[in-house]
Amino acid sequence: MLRQLKKIKNVTQLPFLAFIFAFLIGGIIIALTDSEVMSNLNSPRKFLTSFLAKIGNSFLAIFQGSIYDVNLARGESFFKGFYPLSDTVVNATPLILAGLAVSLAFKSGLFNIGAQGQFIFGAIGASYIGFNFEFPSLIHIPLALTAGIICAGIYGGFVGFLKAKTGAHEVIVTIMLNYIAAFFLLWLLKTETFLRPGNINPIAPEVKESAQLPLFLGEDLRIHAGIFIALITAIFVWWLLNKSTLGFKFRAVGANANAAKTAGISTSFVTFSTMFICGALAGLGGAVHVLGTNHALGADIGGSYGFDAITVALLGRASVLGTVLAAFLFGALQTSGLNLLSVTGTPFEIVQVIQALIVLFIATPALIKFIFRVKSETAEKTITAKGWNG
Repeated sequence: MLRQLKKIKNVTQLPFLAFIFAFLIGGIIIALTDSEVMSNLNSPRKFLTSFLAKIGNSFLAIFQGSIYDVNLARGESFFKGFYPLSDTVVNATPLILAGLAVSLAFKSGLFNIGAQGQFIFGAIGASYIGFNFEFPSLIHIPLALTAGIICAGIYGGFVGFLKAKTGAHEVIVTIMLNYIAAFFLLWLLKTETFLRPGNINPIAPEVKESAQLPLFLGEDLRIHAGIFIALITAIFVWWLLNKSTLGFKFRAVGANANAAKTAGISTSFVTFSTMFICGALAGLGGAVHVLGTNHALGADIGGSYGFDAITVALLGRASVLGTVLAAFLFGALQTSGLNLLSVTGTPFEIVQVIQALIVLFIATPALIKFIFRVKSETAEKTITAKGWNG
């Protein structure tokens, strides 16, 4: 137990410190870009007071916009105030799955930059089954999710096949496939099969009610069953990596591909299997998103989930636990952006600045250790994609 707790501490310590430091810097940026604060420069006392008040109000707005808003609870039930938290969970759900798709690739020594395209293909498969067929919910939902998993798994597996057989670099291939997926979706939404009848806008018919993931806290909160799918999938990925023979092969190839090959492990098989599973994970994220949140396939269905997944995997240091926690953090930041704008007048782009600062400080562990006087462990590896072992 102590060993596991120490392992969790090692995984979360530097990301947590990077998160705290990024928020402090972000708060300073928010205050210094406020015209009211800067108008008090001639009076040090007023400047300091307004400076600290601006930072405090901004952090409060972030909390109220992502966790609990007491203003929503006034005159209503206490639980109504948790509506922002439900939005955070909804935003974090596809990020967990897409983040795991990137993290698993890192564990095998691969760079899966194609989670965006895989996410889109998963949404396409789930949407088609969702609006084109009529089944009982117990059959319709699993069938739609499976369609998304298979479509995206094949799309990701194609990358693994090219790398295994031709040596094509997965970074270049996955980046190009992101563009292919985006433009394929635009074309698809103009076809008779996917274009909503009587509509000229690129949007597919809404999935049948029997294919929609059920809400489990009532209509007032947006949390749907997708969060359970995401968490169960995270447990499965942890088991796969740490308790299965296939997961051992993934980690062995990620640690040293030449040594693993010498030991009799087929690197080609590992490459293909990894990318197929990674595609399936990202595709499941897309399927959950379209069945649980959007309910209709549109040109913007992918949003930036696939690209944010790279940041989530970075922040989580490619560990399953770290990826889940990072997804919730980024879900909270995305949810709080509008409240930050409406309450304090701070542009939404500041939230993106904070996200970028978190990644920056994660990528410079030596700086964080120096600032917070964290002692380095002798056996700790440099944080690089192929060196992460969570």
